[in-house]
Amino acid sequence: MNNKEAKIYAFIDSQNLNLGVLSQGWKLSFKRFRVYLQDKYKVVKAFLFIGYMPTNQKLYTSLQSDGFILIFKPVLEVSSEKKVKIKGNVDAELVLHTMIEYQNFSKAVIVTGDGDFYCLIEFLDDNKKLEKIIVPSAKYSSLLRKYSSYIVNISLLRSKLEE
Repeated sequence: MNNKEAKIYAFIDSQNLNLGVLSQGWKLSFKRFRVYLQDKYKVVKAFLFIGYMPTNQKLYTSLQSDGFILIFKPVLEVSSEKKVKIKGNVDAELVLHTMIEYQNFSKAVIVTGDGDFYCLIEFLDDNKKLEKIIVPSAKYSSLLRKYSSYIVNISLLRSKLEE
């Protein structure tokens, strides 16, 4: 299959991406990131897995207009020691949707540094469907180090992708 026929899909753990980038002191332009995925990897569909909060409708509309397909996960408000944390773990949704779409793409770009995706990455690699793993910082799961030849650290792209 040549590049013109290849259908590349991206599956993005938005919380892992966002928190990883913010931890380095910069903010990602999702619009620029979508253009980067298209230009660099010819990504035709970019699935963004994100926790759903009604107050974030403007953000969701913006992300959709930037070209992302949003897959929502209901969030939980978890209280601990007078603090309320929002939990919207999207791991199961990302794996499930990757497998739902499996027959529709020739290669996948996975955007996360989370070792919980090891089995998915291993499966995609074994089946020659792994294109790249984009990690949000140099601090990513050691489980993914086995796939270092696929890994791109987004912090190296800061000048192109910063908001």
